[in-house]
Amino acid sequence: MRFTLCGPFSFRQEIKKSRFLATAGPIADEAAAKAFIAAQSDPAAHHNCWAWRCGPSYRFNDDGEPSGTAGKPILAAIDGQALDGVAVVVTRWFGGVLLGSGGLIRAYGGTAALCLREAEKTALIEAASAMITCAFGDLARVHARLADRPGVQVNDQVFTDTGAVLSVSVPKREADGVSQLVRDVTSGRAVISWNE
Repeated sequence: MRFTLCGPFSFRQEIKKSRFLATAGPIADEAAAKAFIAAQSDPAAHHNCWAWRCGPSYRFNDDGEPSGTAGKPILAAIDGQALDGVAVVVTRWFGGVLLGSGGLIRAYGGTAALCLREAEKTALIEAASAMITCAFGDLARVHARLADRPGVQVNDQVFTDTGAVLSVSVPKREADGVSQLVRDVTSGRAVISWNE
């Protein structure tokens, strides 16, 4: 089971006179990750190190710290808590004491991990998408019955000469039940095709 964050969350701590601020938030894609990082980075700070994961895609950056001492530990904190669709920026204001590579890894990874541990999370539900083609006579019933199913969303509706084509997303575990529901409600007249 994978999780994401319910909203942005911050955590700060001081380590050997350096101040660290981790800010984490949910993201939908790479563009959202870039926007989040830009919004959370402090140009007056010494380093704004970051990492994000969205499905199989991920990126991280050490922002001037020695290679592998900041971005990778932040990504490890994300992955270590089974999170997805999450970006984390750890900002450091240098306090004059060198931490060394091990100290930096612990500081960046630890600050990110503590932030993520305290943030409110929600389970990610795998969704399947489908197109439902139905006649005008069945449209209102199909809409009403789909609205009764938890997690089912009608994302788009395009009218045709004889009815409409609905674009829907459904929790994967509900796909068979939704197919049966559409067949039952329309006496088999509607066509549902699932996208791979």
